[in-house]
Amino acid sequence: MKHFPVLLFALFLFSCAPKPETVSQWRGPNRSGVYNETGLLTEWPAEGPKLLWALDSTGNGFGSPVLTEDQLFINGEKDSTGYLYAYNLKGKIMWKSVYGKEWMKNFPGSRSTPTVVGDLVYVCSGMGDIACFDKNTGTKKWSLNMVKGLKGIDNMFGYAESLLVNGDLVYCQPGGIENNVVALNRFTGKTVWTQKAVGQLEAYNSPIIVKRGKLDLLLTFSEDCFLGLNGQTGKLLWTQPQDTAGNLHGNIPVVDGNDLIYTEGDGNRTVKNKLAEDGSSITEVMRNPWFDNIMGGVVKIGDKIYGTSHRQMYLKCLDMKSGLVTDSLKMFRGSTIAANGMLYVFTEKGDVNLVKPNPSGMQLVSTFKITKGTKEFFTHPVIHDGVLYVRHGQALMAYSIKKEA
Repeated sequence: MKHFPVLLFALFLFSCAPKPETVSQWRGPNRSGVYNETGLLTEWPAEGPKLLWALDSTGNGFGSPVLTEDQLFINGEKDSTGYLYAYNLKGKIMWKSVYGKEWMKNFPGSRSTPTVVGDLVYVCSGMGDIACFDKNTGTKKWSLNMVKGLKGIDNMFGYAESLLVNGDLVYCQPGGIENNVVALNRFTGKTVWTQKAVGQLEAYNSPIIVKRGKLDLLLTFSEDCFLGLNGQTGKLLWTQPQDTAGNLHGNIPVVDGNDLIYTEGDGNRTVKNKLAEDGSSITEVMRNPWFDNIMGGVVKIGDKIYGTSHRQMYLKCLDMKSGLVTDSLKMFRGSTIAANGMLYVFTEKGDVNLVKPNPSGMQLVSTFKITKGTKEFFTHPVIHDGVLYVRHGQALMAYSIKKEA
């Protein structure tokens, strides 16, 4: 019994320790596009899975919804103004708040997905407006504009990044000569550090953090360059130039141990790099110009990477070890996510496809077409608690894809 007081004290400290805040963000908890869901349907009815509810009031846009335990958030544009909408999980509006002006040139509408960390929501508009909101009330905590406040430069299609939060920092990419990548204090919006990198425009992508010992390695793209930075200090650690023209780098890299693979529709296309143990450098080990995807994302299942090809119109399987395409399935290009061992591909023609990645060859199991909404089919679908969410313009649909008990 002599250790009992010590045990009680330890239990007290454990109970008082702050709990890690829940993060909800673009393409899932770690931005991989793979959702940790089980018990999902492995085949859909001919007309598609059961529609639980549908909205036509989310404003125009191409960004995905993001979900917490009891709320859904989505960005949308109405009359050139960007709104952050908050709904409950039955599709009932809870509040909406203005975050700034939205992109109204080519492909008008919102571009990005909100990021929710604890009780705060972070959004970015196509015009470079960044804002932080209280997720329960919609009250704006702080805001800034990357063009006016951080000397950013407008690009061809508008800012499209879904903001990344790491500890007390939130990262953004104004682009331009002085402030290519910037870290802000996520509670105040004040600048913590800036990095000019190679002084280029931003490239429509969203960054990720890779942990390497004490290093938080920030991975992102500028117009013609893959960048690795110290996420805490902003120090530029390494760069990898793109050998061919093109500044559309909309996909999140795949990280598997020290293997680092990115896929894009132009530039170097698909490249496999070996990341140094301490994250201080990369070495290119493979390149595949035929596995190309501009913004639809890729997913990793086992030692394979799946995604649609931009030019050849196939769903392809890339072997991570050899760098070769080992399987393909005729399918129009689109956005790819995965859950429960299955692939979900939302094509730019409006088809939602369920694909089984068999070792003997990919199999198209089920498909249905999205008929609600207008404009292009660019959004990445989302899976949360057995529900598939698909956005098309100002329409948002929720489908039950969970097996009945």
